[in-house]
Amino acid sequence: MKSFASLFLWRIVILLIPIVSLGQTSEDLYETWDPGYKGNVPYGKPPQCVDIPDDLRLCHGVGYEKMLLPNLLEHESMAEVKQQAGSWVPLVHKNCHPATQVFLCSLFAPLCLESAIYPCRWFCEDVRDGCTPIMEAFGFPWPQMLTCDKFPQDDMCISAPNATEASKPTGYSPVCPPCDDEMKTDGILDHMCASEFAIKTKIKEVKRENMDRKVILQKRKKPLKLGTLKKKDLKNLTLYLKNGADCPCTQLENLRNTYLIMGRKVDKQYILTGIHKWEKSSKEFKNTMKKLKSHKCPAFENVFK
Repeated sequence: MKSFASLFLWRIVILLIPIVSLGQTSEDLYETWDPGYKGNVPYGKPPQCVDIPDDLRLCHGVGYEKMLLPNLLEHESMAEVKQQAGSWVPLVHKNCHPATQVFLCSLFAPLCLESAIYPCRWFCEDVRDGCTPIMEAFGFPWPQMLTCDKFPQDDMCISAPNATEASKPTGYSPVCPPCDDEMKTDGILDHMCASEFAIKTKIKEVKRENMDRKVILQKRKKPLKLGTLKKKDLKNLTLYLKNGADCPCTQLENLRNTYLIMGRKVDKQYILTGIHKWEKSSKEFKNTMKKLKSHKCPAFENVFK
């Protein structure tokens, strides 16, 4: 990711040659930033150039150290940026597009420049087309705040460093997104945060239903997180793996194991958002279950709308 972000930074510098004095470097831009400047920005509050904090997980280490606040999504405080940006970290981890982090950080943590530079419309469309299937698998649509039509098509916009490479996701796995079963704490917590409920149970039967897979659970279920799900709904709970009729999901092929199963209600269906083998002999899995009790999740409902 670092090399990709570095290329992205050079792309910004090249694009800004017409408005940056000859001989300036990208670091000089931070020094010449005028905090009272009110150029091409979508808000009235004077912008400031601030450090990207370590706990802004989405953009810390993206390739530059300073960001504009308010940002291009009109978040005026760092607390608001962190809260909103945190919801997008799981999507970056899914590698649905090689420039997902670059695209999101150009909006959440824009470079400190004398005029707001938005991502190019086609860049937005590339990321959207690559990541929408992943988001839909978790029951989230592409949000209105990132509608690509509102971004510019001219030369003065942020693009991926290499259009050919960026249009072809690297590291993307064909495995159904909820079935990405690496027993890593961060991944399980990300799945948990994208879910409304979580239970410990076994699977009784799996059926194909149109382009989805219908997952019928055994009667015995131990709730770990109920959210809006009521205990009486557990008895006949049936989940759907959206658009998962053809993608691989090894968990749904082995009905003997006990699983940590997560989901959320979308319209009138319960969507499967995560399934992990209940590995009681795994030290990391045990620690993850302990962390679940105190882990604070970002508010997805405030972002994906």
